[in-house]
Amino acid sequence: MITVVGTGTGAYGTRVPPGARLVVGARRHLDAVSLPEGAERVVLGPLAPALDTIGEYVGKERPVLVLASGDPGFFGIVRALAERFGPGLLDVRPGVSSVAAAFARIGLPWDDAVVVSAHGRDLRTAVNVCRARAKVAVLTGPGAGPAELGAALAGTCGDDRVLVVASALGDPAGERVERLTPAEAAARDWGTAVNVVLCLSGARAPGPLRTVAGPPAGPSRWALEESEFTHRDSMITKFEVRALALARLGPHLGDLVWDVGAGSGSVAVECARLGAAVTAVEKTADGVERIRANAAAHGVDVSVVHGAAPEALARLADPDAVFVGGGGRALPAVVTACARRARRTVVVAVAALDRVPAVREALAAAGFACDGVLLQSSRLAPLPGDVTRLAATNPVFLLWGTRPPVLHEGVTK
Repeated sequence: MITVVGTGTGAYGTRVPPGARLVVGARRHLDAVSLPEGAERVVLGPLAPALDTIGEYVGKERPVLVLASGDPGFFGIVRALAERFGPGLLDVRPGVSSVAAAFARIGLPWDDAVVVSAHGRDLRTAVNVCRARAKVAVLTGPGAGPAELGAALAGTCGDDRVLVVASALGDPAGERVERLTPAEAAARDWGTAVNVVLCLSGARAPGPLRTVAGPPAGPSRWALEESEFTHRDSMITKFEVRALALARLGPHLGDLVWDVGAGSGSVAVECARLGAAVTAVEKTADGVERIRANAAAHGVDVSVVHGAAPEALARLADPDAVFVGGGGRALPAVVTACARRARRTVVVAVAALDRVPAVREALAAAGFACDGVLLQSSRLAPLPGDVTRLAATNPVFLLWGTRPPVLHEGVTK
């Protein structure tokens, strides 16, 4: 009853099956094909009215044709149609998706690419994925095109990042595929013909042979040994503390995490290994270099800001989660600044008992539900004579605040 045809870059091109009494699609799709004689046409704008019109025709058992770009089952209209009318009523005839076409144009495989949609969605998720992964395809939309993506990425990801902007794919006269830096993309007015933007790290494309499609699997282990990081005088978050901190931070693909007072950057690196985009803030020049060296050694991107919090935080994008290490008199102000902007959680490691009340007060004042533990651990250590003792590590308070979830406007759980 509902035939869905992918046009433009697809194998079906503009071949339209006959007999439809209603044809629905974007204006460019409707103008590009010969419509069945006598068929009503609906130009897609808001989706709900179009679905209502389709429902009227389906109710009368009159055939409907829906035109869409590329593969309509890939971030396309098939989802909405299947939810409204059921998959049994759909005859889907996919074309080549814009993502597949864009990668084909530049001669790269894409079984290891991450695909993220910014069409009708907050651009921040796409930005964070581009910062964290080496091969990303971004489906664009109004207010979330190459210029906006480039502006958000400029200066926050590796220098080897390149944006490939694919416009008017499948149009013999108008198709363009351009390679630019994020800053160059930000300076352009791109119009409405952009299909997809690829964000690539040149050092890591095309990548190794794959067995499972999609982004690389997460690390097989975390809370790495301190010996796996360059650090100064044991000034590093111990793995026991890091393990619980990571559990409370919950870093994942699409997140932005701040590591404030990063020191060696061990927490920053671990969050990046788990898929998050990460900004590390460190006030010492030698600490900045250690963070960069540790990130490179573990094959992840960490954006490093040389400066002291809270002042250095003002120019950063709002994070999903924040880890605060170190201490000092500025700690309450730092925690307050982080809590005001964190979308989900703030985790604070504190060595001094005297700092605990101020940290809890700062988290609570920002509306966070606060909790914490005192971590005291003893590690197995060898002694002469093939015997083992327990070696105590320094106790650390780990405090965390979690923002209550919003059920609906004005009401929290």
